[in-house]
Amino acid sequence: MDAVRRFQELVKLASPGIHMREGADMSALTSFRVGGIAQVLVEPADTGEIAACVRASTDAGITPIWFGAGTNVLVEGGHLHIAAVRFGERMSRVRTRGSELELQCGAALSAAAEAALASGLTGFEFAHGIPGSAGGGVYMNAGAYGGCMGDVVIWSECVTPGGEVVRVDSREHEFSYRHSAFMDNGYIVALTCVGLRSGDPAGIERTMADLKSRRAQSQPLDLPSAGSTFKRPEKGYAAALIESAGLKGARIGGAMVSEKHAGFIVNTGGASFEDITSLMRFVRQRVLDHSGILLEPEVRIIDREGRPWSF
Repeated sequence: MDAVRRFQELVKLASPGIHMREGADMSALTSFRVGGIAQVLVEPADTGEIAACVRASTDAGITPIWFGAGTNVLVEGGHLHIAAVRFGERMSRVRTRGSELELQCGAALSAAAEAALASGLTGFEFAHGIPGSAGGGVYMNAGAYGGCMGDVVIWSECVTPGGEVVRVDSREHEFSYRHSAFMDNGYIVALTCVGLRSGDPAGIERTMADLKSRRAQSQPLDLPSAGSTFKRPEKGYAAALIESAGLKGARIGGAMVSEKHAGFIVNTGGASFEDITSLMRFVRQRVLDHSGILLEPEVRIIDREGRPWSF
């Protein structure tokens, strides 16, 4: 029995009712619309089922792809000898408790912002247009327009690499720009609590509408992408550096540097994993030659064995 099959059997034994299917098309589950066929896809419904997946993966000796909305992930094509664990609709509850929101890891950040608006709570407007989920948002300290998850998170319920469920307070998240402690310690965010404050619903709605309009005007939302392709470097901005290097509109195969926002690589139709990663490599080298600054990917890149892919 291979390791992925062993993982399946162990998960089923621990959580007989868990949702699982074989032959999942990762291109349909990621915003780049690129990716191969995963051997198995598991979709937990609660923290206990996540813990069962963690323990099963350890016992089977595999590292699954853990992901939510798939808006910051690029997966290699072909047959993927991997198990993918997705936090989606089955873990998308948003619960309001006074001035706090409790978000399951699969909850859309936009839905959480709408829930805050409905309760007259301000401080989460920045998240309205971020096309990701709460778990991924905490994991990478997602943010936009001057706000980020690190500004509002009070605590998170996590599953450790050993399968233990723990509560982590805000300081232990070690938030920094597009980074949290979970990128280093292997914890899986299952539930997070954000603290907001009372505000004027009309004002909150106006702010959200303004941010939505600004995003639509400046970003290529009509084409598949994974958002900002590269992290903001210590000096300057990735999009400005790419544009300055004359790379707007540069393309390899179906992948193109957006002509609307140079910080985005978009799938113009039929782009492959190789097209996108080759264009990323080309952009990095051209920017390095032009400005002396080496851009680092913001997108998580996964190879067909489930391992992080690097240049």
